[in-house]
Amino acid sequence: MLGSQTTEQGNFSKFKGDIPHCCKKDPTVIDLLPETPHNQQIANCCKGGVVNSWGQDPSNSISSFQLSVGSAGTTNNTVRIPKNFTLNAPGPGYTCGPAKIVKPIIFITPDGRRVTQAMITWNVTCTYSQFMAQNKPTCCVSISSLYNDTIVPCPTCSCGCKNNGTKLGSCVEAEKPHLASIVSDHGKNNFTPLVQCTDHMCPVGIHWHVMLNYKDYWRVKITITNFNYHMNYSQWNLIVQHSNLDNITQVFNINYKSLTPYGDQINDTAMLWGVKSSNDLLVQPGPSGNVQFELLLRKDTSNLTLDKGWAFPRRVYFNGDNCIMPPSEAYPHLSNDVSAMPSPDADPHMPNAASQWKVSLLKLVVTVMFSMTFFFANTYKSHALY
Repeated sequence: MLGSQTTEQGNFSKFKGDIPHCCKKDPTVIDLLPETPHNQQIANCCKGGVVNSWGQDPSNSISSFQLSVGSAGTTNNTVRIPKNFTLNAPGPGYTCGPAKIVKPIIFITPDGRRVTQAMITWNVTCTYSQFMAQNKPTCCVSISSLYNDTIVPCPTCSCGCKNNGTKLGSCVEAEKPHLASIVSDHGKNNFTPLVQCTDHMCPVGIHWHVMLNYKDYWRVKITITNFNYHMNYSQWNLIVQHSNLDNITQVFNINYKSLTPYGDQINDTAMLWGVKSSNDLLVQPGPSGNVQFELLLRKDTSNLTLDKGWAFPRRVYFNGDNCIMPPSEAYPHLSNDVSAMPSPDADPHMPNAASQWKVSLLKLVVTVMFSMTFFFANTYKSHALY
């Protein structure tokens, strides 16, 4: 076996010479780490169990391994189709269908002069279901806006209730003095979330804040917070649906890709993920347990309105899981006092546009006064000469 290994060897007492890697009929195969010796690797192997989505990084969205099956023969009649595939990545949630015979894979020699093909190729499709992965939601959304002081939190009990029907020890108060020992007692390989005690009890919270409003643009700040002490979310991704996402002008500290799940006619879905070595790792709860980024969008005058919840997303998905949204009637309403709002004529690329305008006006006044002084001085000299 190359590029992976099985967790158990099984009973190999029948073998006297070459002992096989595994003798079990239902082996569990796991990925190897990137630093695996080269003589145990094959192409696209050894990702440590971490595989990116195709949209984020196609080159790291494939993981491969190779195994040799003994006593299987070398004809289509003796080679049997494997059965009962199960994918854990990590924990439950994936359901795999039966293997199907497809067009044989071809192999091209390094010099490109010869092509060979596999004797037989099978294809197994595994699909993810949030409801099979866990019986509760895993994330929720809170919202706020510059035009209203109200911060709409995640709905209470979005992912469970801490005081009603919740098992003892399922959440941890952030202020506990022995927090580290409590977290370590639950085990490192426990995929059951151990969350910080909150009103929503979700492992992950997403906050959408409408931060600036310009004449032709508006700007959003998104914060993702980890409340799960059992999980660091590496290479996370966020899917957002909003009618104005077809007019994204600039993104800050984030990667962006437009998705068109309903065809090219509707472009209201965006995929967002972290920048490598910057915010692509969402670590455990604490001072560093959040990531932030911003979006600048051009206004669509045909359907633009900051009132009635238009500025907030319709749906948000974190790592493929649908997040609980606040009820629409709780959305912040447009304030009657617009004096506190930024000037719509401000430049969205200048954070202090108002001060920049004042400085420019001052420069203009000084320049005009200097020019007038110079003009009158020259006029006085001319009269003096005559």
